[in-house]
Amino acid sequence: MRAWRVHRSGRPSDVLELDELPEPEPGPGTVRVRPAATVLNYNEVDGCRGRYLTVNPPIPYVLGMEVTGVVDAAGPGAEAWIGRRVVATAAGAFGGHAEAVICPVDMVFDAPAALDDTGAAAFFFPFHLAYLGLHTRGGLRAGETVLIQAAAGGVGSAAVQLAKAAGARVIATAGGPDKVAFVRDLGADVVVDYRADDFAPVVEEITEGAGVDVVFDGVGGEVGARSRRCLGHGGRYLVVGFASGIEAEEEPMVTGRELCFGSISVCGVMLSYRSDPVLVRRAAGFNITPRSVGEAVHADLLRLLDAGAIRPVVGREVSFADLPAALDAMEARETVGRVVVHVR
Repeated sequence: MRAWRVHRSGRPSDVLELDELPEPEPGPGTVRVRPAATVLNYNEVDGCRGRYLTVNPPIPYVLGMEVTGVVDAAGPGAEAWIGRRVVATAAGAFGGHAEAVICPVDMVFDAPAALDDTGAAAFFFPFHLAYLGLHTRGGLRAGETVLIQAAAGGVGSAAVQLAKAAGARVIATAGGPDKVAFVRDLGADVVVDYRADDFAPVVEEITEGAGVDVVFDGVGGEVGARSRRCLGHGGRYLVVGFASGIEAEEEPMVTGRELCFGSISVCGVMLSYRSDPVLVRRAAGFNITPRSVGEAVHADLLRLLDAGAIRPVVGREVSFADLPAALDAMEARETVGRVVVHVR
């Protein structure tokens, strides 16, 4: 099979090589997916650069987190998935940009019947992550105001749609006039071009000094610090990602003074489901979301999709051969929505 492997650290187009590898075989609790499409994530840029410590397998390794395709083989206990069209995460969150991918069944879901392979590929990660942030962790309620950073990206654009579907008022940020217009078309009430304006005064004006109820932040760093100061009493700050620099993942974020005198909460958000989350906690200290929660999230997202309240956003489609160049474009902030890679 063909697979894109990282061979050294650097720019994606300089370090990725299309290799011929043996096809993997599924073990207990896993399936093998024949991808019709995969999707690019900014974490993969960090992986190519050698700075993503969370997913940091020995080089060379096959890049890629998400796949959409048909299950053609299964290990013991997973046979019921054979023949089903699915959206899934590659085992260990790498190995996805290949012609055959092993996925743990805890991170496998039926692909939405209403979507073709391109739409299904763009659906899973952003909507699950945004839902877990806004609803499961953030408790967003109708009538509340949410500030969504980097709203033109895959996860940000999903968050805008889910927040509006929940009856919230959305203040969003995006970089440049085209992205501002794109986010406004998604339904955001107010969109700030962060390249031209400071979002904080806008938040103060729109909320009449009260601040927002929720901040959905996939940027982090200095943007995160300014975002937290936009929170009102009882506000919830959602740590969704670190697009400003993955290094911030390892740095202290908030002081006790900020929490106490701000009367705010800081909520970590991670997209990972396991049927046995306690075992993971004992082994690694991570609190993984139960698979049962993921199934409920998926069911509610399908309901919203069928009702026309949300839609996947595909900003670019590329061939399998053009994957490295597409990652370069993502690193240069030239993309909106999701970048879908057609494997076959």
